[in-house]
Parts: sequence; C-alpha cells; structure tokens
Amino acid sequence: MAQGTTVPKLNFEYWLDKAIEWGQATTLESQKDVCLHLPQLQEFLHQIYETLKHMDSIVAIQQFPLIGQLLGRLCWNPFVIGYDESQKTLMWCLCCLYSSEPQNPVELKANSWIRSLLCHLLSSSKWESNEAETSTFISTLGYTSADYYCHLVKNMVFSLVTELRGNQFNGLNIQGRVSASRVNAVSLFCLPLITLPDLTPLLETLLLYHGGASKEILSSEFLEAVNEAFLKKKISLPESAIFSLWLRHLPSLEKATLYLLDQLVSIQLNSLEEVACVIKDSLLPQAASHPAIFRIVNEIFKNALLETDGTPEVMTAIQVFTQLFLQAHQNENKQHKFPLKAYFPCHHQPLVTALLRCPFELPTTQWSQHLKHISDMLKALVEDTNISSLADLFEIWFLVARFGEWLDIAAEQLLKAAVEPDALLWLLAFYYCPQNENQQRTQTMVEAQTVYNRLMMLFSCTVLSVKDLEVAVHSIMDIEQCCNQHLITHLLTNFLLFSSGGRMIAQEFIYHITETTDISKEVCNLLIRTAYRINRNGEENERTVKLLNELLQKLTLKV
Repeated sequence: MAQGTTVPKLNFEYWLDKAIEWGQATTLESQKDVCLHLPQLQEFLHQIYETLKHMDSIVAIQQFPLIGQLLGRLCWNPFVIGYDESQKTLMWCLCCLYSSEPQNPVELKANSWIRSLLCHLLSSSKWESNEAETSTFISTLGYTSADYYCHLVKNMVFSLVTELRGNQFNGLNIQGRVSASRVNAVSLFCLPLITLPDLTPLLETLLLYHGGASKEILSSEFLEAVNEAFLKKKISLPESAIFSLWLRHLPSLEKATLYLLDQLVSIQLNSLEEVACVIKDSLLPQAASHPAIFRIVNEIFKNALLETDGTPEVMTAIQVFTQLFLQAHQNENKQHKFPLKAYFPCHHQPLVTALLRCPFELPTTQWSQHLKHISDMLKALVEDTNISSLADLFEIWFLVARFGEWLDIAAEQLLKAAVEPDALLWLLAFYYCPQNENQQRTQTMVEAQTVYNRLMMLFSCTVLSVKDLEVAVHSIMDIEQCCNQHLITHLLTNFLLFSSGGRMIAQEFIYHITETTDISKEVCNLLIRTAYRINRNGEENERTVKLLNELLQKLTLKV
C-alpha cells in the first residue's frame, strides 16, 4: 500500500475480516453485528469511492489488492445491500474498477465479474425474498444467474429507451407523454451504472431527450457524472449525445474546456500534430460548430490567456483549436451549417473574412498581398478614434491572435519574398505590442525595422559567423521591452531557417541565445509551429525540414 493514501491499509483488512466473519448473514448474531457496524461501513465505502473515482482501474487494483474480495463479499450480504445507500455506493465502487478498454484476459474476466455483481445488485431488491424459487426458475430457462441478470439489465435498458423515445404512429411523436419526474428518476437510476457498457443506449437516449419541458429535466448529478466519465474515457458515446450534454449543461462544457487546456499545458510539446490529436479527441472543435458552444469555449480561452499572461503553449493551443474548428465547420452538412459571422458577430466582418481564409487555399505568390490587406484593415480599425477602451482593443487583438498562422507566414514572407515590409512589420508589431500607450507600438515598429534591415543585408550571405549575426541583432540581448524581444526572436528564427548563411550557423546560434537568455520555450514553440505548417503544405525544401527536425530534437531535450 502506498503511503499517504486516504484509505488506510488497516481498514481494508479490518473490513475484509468482518465480511468473511459475516458471510451472508445467516445467523442472528452476524445479522446484529452487520446492523451495528453498518454506519461505519457506509462511511468507509464512501471513502473508498472518493479515492477510486480519481484513479485508473488498473492502478486502483494494484494499489488496493484486497478490494475485489471485499466488494464481492459485501455484495452478497443481504443485510449490507438491503440498505439503499450501501447498495448504491457498492455499485459506484464497482463501476470505478471497470476497465473501459480491457487489454488482457485478466481484465476481461474482471469486467465480466463486475457486470455480474452489478446485475445482482440491481435485481436483489426484487428477488431476494424469493431466492430459492428464482434460482429454480433461472435454471429451468437454461441460464446461470449471471447470464440471466445480464439479460435482465439489457431488457430493462431496452424498455426504458423505448419508453423515452416514444411511440411513433403515422409519424406523430408522442414523446411528451413521459413525465418530467419519470425522466429525472431514470437519470438518477443511471448514476451508479454510468460506465456499464449495457447502459450506453439509455445514456444516449437521455442526453438527446428534451420532451418539451421549459427547464432541465435530467438531474445535474447525472449530467456531471456522464461528463466526468467521458473526459476520463470510461465511456464512449456518439458525438451528438456529447454535444447535447454540453448544450444543456454549461458546467460540463466549462469543465471539458478546462480539462483540455490542462492536458495541453501538462504534456510535453513535441509536435503540433500531437496537440491537434488531443484537441480533436476532446470533440470540442466539432461541438463548437454550434455558435453557443463556440462562444463559451472562446470566453474560457480568453480568460486562460489573460490568467497565464499569454503563455505560448496556451496561445498555440487556441490557434490549433481554431484551425480544427474551421475544418469541422467546413465538413458540416450544408443544411445545418451556421454562417461564419454567427461565431464572430461583433467584429469587423471584412477583417474576419480575410483572417478566416485558409493560407493553403491561396497560391503562395498571393500571401504577401493578402497579409497587406489584413494589415491595412487592422490598422484602420485600431487607429479609429472609436476604439478607445482596452477591452475593445483586446477583442480585436484576440481575433487576430487566434489566426496566428497568418502571423507566422508574415514573419516568413518578410525574409523569403520580395515584399513591401512596412505593412507586414506593422502587423507583427501590433500582435506583439497591441497597445500604443507612450508610443510603445511605434517604438517597437522602429526597432523591428532596424533589425529587419540588418537581417536583409545578411540574407544573401552564404558564409556567416555567429559573431556577424550577434552584432546585427545585438538588441535581442539588451531590449527591456518584452514585446520587442518576442518580435525580434520571431524574425531571427525565420532568418536562421530560410537563409543559406543562417542555416549554416542555426544550431550554434540558437544554442548560444537559449543559453544566455530565457527564450528556449519561445524558440521551440516557433519551430514546432513552422514544422506543422510545412508538414501540412509540403512545399519547403528538404534542407529546411532536416534542420527543423534537428533543432527540435535538441531544443525539446532542453525544454
């Protein structure tokens, strides 16, 4: 037993000894002893459940090797399960031990054993008074008790699903005949059994059921439990059922979004493909095709960004989420698709339209012109006297920031293409320094132009030394304003990737600046985003791809 666990080993042994001593409570003495200890037993079972619900089933069994024996014996003690609270808590504990994806014969056998115990608990109140006759009846049918109770549960689920879906007669849906209290009672009945696979059709039906009531008819405990089980991958439900859950229960949507952000911040960021996989697996980009869900998720993302002071990991997660949301929206059935302006109703629509344009829908030769168009609209909007509050400015900045792929392309185009730099530099200056109080953005723009001009003078050099580049961008080490340093790091990283001289010294220079400044994570994040874009587009030369992979291998070890 691991130290520091909330369920002490001594208690497990004590209660197992008691369960063995009681047996099936066939003597008056054992029955009295069960009744005497029942309140303490219930408290102990609840303590076990509170611990188990935060654990993986395999870990739980490894950490508490006596748990199976204990729960199994208690489930067959009629004086224990005769108390509703004990019966319910036993069901909850068993469901926590159920493996949603069994990996070996032992786990499959354990799942089968858990199902039979759950079925026994479900049916015990109806059958315990007539157990002998029931056993004979089951045997006559050719079933074992476990088989029979499994069929009983399946039939019960089928019956409830049929009742909730309503009878269809000549196309007339009479779903509303099922009372709200009846639906609420069914949702409460499901609570201890949510992770039982046989119950899945009933969970789906409940989540999709509305019945015309003006207020929520499913219990909030049920909705929270389903959401928790889904997040921890203990159940699998159709997308439509999960979307309905989040639409009808805001706390579940909030918890799912925060759970996703926690996952993304805590994982080692090796590639955006991994990040995209985690985000897509959450179903939130697909669910966000409903504008109400999109707006809630959007607000949570904004708050997370503010609370983390614009952490690169959070910003990148938001940008990848936006890309996946747009893909999901594009794949939506045209009949059910909302117009994109429904997701950004308060923003300047021409700017929204330009940002929504996927870069790979345009020829690369048109990227610079498209970026200039975005920059010109944004500049006119930001410098408009009507944009007076910081809140308004933040909303505009957040709109631009979530389409960060265009910003990365702007930094790349400045160095790779023959462009008029002012518009693209202004776009980057706004992103890294949206406020212009005390002329901050203006100063950022001046310094960015200086560094850009120096980099362009070196761009055609085939032979470069670290010293040459250091002299050109000495300000990266000295600048006090954080936003300037971020912008210059962005330009410099692209210079190292896309200039022939830069590629020769990239590893040495990046090692040098990450040792002398605290920008390892920032550079790593830039490289990961670039690799993701190149992998999707597939047009970059092999030397750049090879260099990117080498740099990422070394930097991810440092980070």
